[in-house]
Amino acid sequence: MMKKFLPFAITALALVLGAQVALAGNKKLMTVNAAKVAAERAIVESVIGLKVRSRERVEDLVAQEVTVDAKTAAAIKGIEYTDAIYDPDKDIAQVVASIKLGRVTNIIGRNIDFGGQTIQRVGFATSTPEMAGPLRALRAAEMDAYKQLAKTVIGFKIDSNTSVRDYILQSDDIRARMMAAIYGAELVSYRWDENGDAYVKMRLKFGFVQDVLKRRIQYDNEVVEVEGIGAQHDDFREAQTGSAGMGGFGGSTEIREQPINVPVGPGPVPTMPPEAQGGGAQLRP
Repeated sequence: MMKKFLPFAITALALVLGAQVALAGNKKLMTVNAAKVAAERAIVESVIGLKVRSRERVEDLVAQEVTVDAKTAAAIKGIEYTDAIYDPDKDIAQVVASIKLGRVTNIIGRNIDFGGQTIQRVGFATSTPEMAGPLRALRAAEMDAYKQLAKTVIGFKIDSNTSVRDYILQSDDIRARMMAAIYGAELVSYRWDENGDAYVKMRLKFGFVQDVLKRRIQYDNEVVEVEGIGAQHDDFREAQTGSAGMGGFGGSTEIREQPINVPVGPGPVPTMPPEAQGGGAQLRP
């Protein structure tokens, strides 16, 4: 009797194993690895710093443009991944990366001793373009926060031309420009509102900086905190097109599958060093 049913049992077992292999795709691994890379970049931006350039224009008191460009590059090692969460329903991953630091040469060549402090940052990513809207909004909010820090600490240049004739405004053009390097910024918190817009709070504690007049200024234990904002949808482009926009993990860290609170609700607040050293420097165009 057992011999009669043995082939059926083997076939059933093969089907089960085949189904398990079919389910073990690479989407989760690709998504988590992308989040890992995003967290690595966040570490580099906090530790080494980044160069930020912004342009803002208002014409006849009508908003025209706000652009922020940023870049960074560094060779860094010793990053560990302390937590990895994957939401299979949204195909969104959240990875927390950390690094213990000693002496570091930042983006403008200044040596900073972190004294063994641990820097921790979080990264989000997805493999599904339709799910990337809130993540893009969060990155835009980060860039807006960096821009605000640079404008506050380093300063910016503003050009204004206004013409009035017979008590009537004929033309009014305002342009603000800034180019600087920011290093040592801390991520305080981030969140999304009910519309999916993202908000990022960043803090900068700085010592010597150089202002727009190239004067060296000493700030003693001063902390600047700003909140950057990023949107998911481009209302101006959507108004023109008539359509709405949509927005292998290494190491021994276990990847947990559970819902990730994106895009609504506050996210976890990464732990940053209490005595982070930061600042900025003016860059010549």
